[in-house]
Amino acid sequence: MSAQWKWRREAGAGWAIAAICAIGRYGGRALARAVLYPSTLYFMWRRPEERRDSRDYLSRVHGRPATAGEVFRHIHTFSQTVLDRLFLLGEDMRRFDVRTHGLDELHRHLECGRGVLLFGSHLGSFEVLRVLSRQRPDVPIRVVLDRAHSVSVTALLEQINPEIAATVIDAGQDGPAIMLAIQEAAAQGAMIALLVDRTQPGEPSVSVPFLGAPARFPVAPWLIASVLKIPVVLAFGLYRGGNRYDLLFEPFSDGIQVARRERAAALPALIARYAARLEDRVRDAPYNWFNFYDFWERGDDGVDPSANEAGTARAVDPPQGGVGGDRAVRAAAVLGPGTAGD
Repeated sequence: MSAQWKWRREAGAGWAIAAICAIGRYGGRALARAVLYPSTLYFMWRRPEERRDSRDYLSRVHGRPATAGEVFRHIHTFSQTVLDRLFLLGEDMRRFDVRTHGLDELHRHLECGRGVLLFGSHLGSFEVLRVLSRQRPDVPIRVVLDRAHSVSVTALLEQINPEIAATVIDAGQDGPAIMLAIQEAAAQGAMIALLVDRTQPGEPSVSVPFLGAPARFPVAPWLIASVLKIPVVLAFGLYRGGNRYDLLFEPFSDGIQVARRERAAALPALIARYAARLEDRVRDAPYNWFNFYDFWERGDDGVDPSANEAGTARAVDPPQGGVGGDRAVRAAAVLGPGTAGD
């Protein structure tokens, strides 16, 4: 179930997204935010799949059935962060109160000049990372994303800032080309940002506990980290309401050293540790979770494994399809500019 986001149609017509962004650019953020209320209601009406998935997720994280008001808040929070991309990618930071945590550790890794892998997720806003370009203008940021997913949003945001668009590593390329681009960025001492919480159809993944039930996470980002052996830092850009964001960095590894013959056992353990950290952040900011699809595994009968003791106790499965090869590297395209189903 965890790769079904790939087949979800893009959230919202391109003209609607363009219209809201135009209101933001010419009428201001406050006016555009007001428009988000009726657009969120329209979205809830037209997209029953995402409405259902939001309710399922919120019920899981709250430990009780979610209300319609909570689902509205969840989708509205998502739409607010999408709107803010307009300003964040335009590098207009003056209107935002971005509080950063963990910068000292990140800077320590950057001073080594080997590059840093920034592992993010569809939790909050990844674009708020652009504040780093002001903190460390000497260090380039390269973002790995699939340009083919959410085409209308990608095209519009790339129009806003062509310079940022030029720094993107397109995850739609073949595996060797992606890996070569990432290696070149690391050699330049860059920060290389990837979203590591979504699996690609047919790509290697492992099942680990997450919010009380097994969920699949991709292997490829961790395989890349084990090949590059450069520091891995977890990055979270949590939206706190209004104009406030918390940008948090957590050191995860000074360099993942795993022999090829040990990867099948070592990488699932790393992913399980990452999932535990992600779960802590999700519980801290539950309405920031923007994976609007059925994230958790279900058995062949469609039943959530968390409904029985055996499913809950399940830990780490071996990677599907093995670990390694171009297919695993292509699975690093865990990203997307982020639209619902995003």
